[in-house]
Amino acid sequence: MIAYTVRCDFSDAAVATEWRQWLIDEHLAELLDAGAVQAEVVTLDVPSPGAAVTMESRYRFADRAGMDRYLREHAPRLREEGLARFPLSLGLEYSRTIGEVRGPAERAP
Repeated sequence: MIAYTVRCDFSDAAVATEWRQWLIDEHLAELLDAGAVQAEVVTLDVPSPGAAVTMESRYRFADRAGMDRYLREHAPRLREEGLARFPLSLGLEYSRTIGEVRGPAERAP
């Protein structure tokens, strides 16, 4: 399992709220259609220094091949669409991480 996390820091809480709704209404499903097996958005309790709000969109891919396929075939278009809708000039700052999940991906309650 491969974890892909996109962190976004917002200077404006209203923009963060709009971005989160777009993720829930559209973008998470697009990632699932593009090969992710799990997708969620998390608003962090403590924002990054200097940010009003910090959110992470977290995705899981079944394997490295699926992640690579997403990055090659879908990520450029989806990133372009996201930046067209929420340009950096609105006070957004993105960072991304990719890593291999070790241990169980989920545990039953």
